[in-house]
Amino acid sequence: MKAVPLSIDPLKRYSAFLFDMDGTILSSAAAAERVWGEWARRHGLVPAEFLPTMHGKRGIDTISQLALPGIDPLEEAAAIERAELEDVEGVIAIPGAREFLAALPPEKWAIVTSSSKALALRRLEAARLRVPQFLITGEDVKIGKPNPQGYLLGAKRLGVPPVKCLVFEDVEAGANAGIAAGSSVMIIEHAGHKLDVAGSQSIPDYARVVPVVHDDGSISISEKS
Repeated sequence: MKAVPLSIDPLKRYSAFLFDMDGTILSSAAAAERVWGEWARRHGLVPAEFLPTMHGKRGIDTISQLALPGIDPLEEAAAIERAELEDVEGVIAIPGAREFLAALPPEKWAIVTSSSKALALRRLEAARLRVPQFLITGEDVKIGKPNPQGYLLGAKRLGVPPVKCLVFEDVEAGANAGIAAGSSVMIIEHAGHKLDVAGSQSIPDYARVVPVVHDDGSISISEKS
């Protein structure tokens, strides 16, 4: 099979990397869609139509935006989280992600996820990925993606300007959050998932790329030789 071309600029350097979690460094779609699909059916929604709308967002935001009568978004989001904590079957690392993250200095990267801290730690453990020094979750922000609040907070905790960060994302809401923060964006097109974001770079996964840490502390991405 012919390798998917990489869309990267090895000359571009960044001060830090900000990673989304689900769909970006680990695959949890099957587990998430089992839980959310069952929830959607219970509330009279068509899973095939609903599920594409919930990825990359906080559960409470997804439920609130539906404005379903007689539904308490806080209670429903909590129930969904409990179910997701129990169901991590099939949660695995994106190819090459484990090695890519291990090659980065701890102070140079963060995870910015819409998940709660408990769910983030559960899925990272299931995927056998290292827990970062800096973990920003949906509980750390008042407004979730596509609002840039999470990525702005991630850059702040790393001590770098957002404009000098590269955001790794896989869905439109997250990519738009990165752009709104003023950061560059790298789209992870895992499992053939395509996302057209103007000015972004893209890779199918991390299997063919390596981070390069330069003498001045900046980071770039190169294709493996």
